[in-house]
Amino acid sequence: MIDIRPFASLGHADHGWLDARHHFSFASYHDSARMGWGAIRVWNDDTIAAQSGFPPHPHSDMEIITYVRSGAITHKDSLGNSGRTEAGDVQVMSAGDGITHSEANVEDETTTLFQIWIMPQSRGGAPRWGQRAFPEASRDGSFQLVACGPEERENTLYIRADAKILAARVPPGASVQYKTDPARHQYMVALGGAVEVNGQRAEPRDGIAITGETAIEVAALGSEAELVLVDSL
Repeated sequence: MIDIRPFASLGHADHGWLDARHHFSFASYHDSARMGWGAIRVWNDDTIAAQSGFPPHPHSDMEIITYVRSGAITHKDSLGNSGRTEAGDVQVMSAGDGITHSEANVEDETTTLFQIWIMPQSRGGAPRWGQRAFPEASRDGSFQLVACGPEERENTLYIRADAKILAARVPPGASVQYKTDPARHQYMVALGGAVEVNGQRAEPRDGIAITGETAIEVAALGSEAELVLVDSL
């Protein structure tokens, strides 16, 4: 089953400094049919104005993944962690039993990113934060694993959930494949150009909800596509 969710149908909130699209119910946007997908609870498509950002605020019992698409985001938290994550790179935060953090675009340009919240396998635990650079060439023509759980893996970021976060870049006219268990749920967004997913067309920034498939083939139609995919129970 593949359900294409057009970008125009997503929840929308424009705060001036933040222009946000919500793939799932979030804040003042509520859709009982879009409360999550598998272990995913939130997928926000955020555009953050220069020299602005989210002031300190708390989280608990959530795995929060930030995939930076353009610009950069600067993180600070109550554990004393701080770091700047640039376009193409990823940061993760296991909120555990409680953490307070801020996320700011301190650049002189707009930052765009996906923020994805995944339900952890169990509540509580010590909070933690990490980031990693992922060279764009490493995801050319195939899916690259950037974060996963429930066990730590070398060369990826760790999350406390049975989930995988992957990214790929697909040249015009080419395709990539991903094999999966039909009992699991996948959610994918394409950037750049339109794509065809197992024969169904999706436009840039549409949500693509998938389950019941043993394999996913994504073809780039006309121009290069950048894919972000979450695979979870």
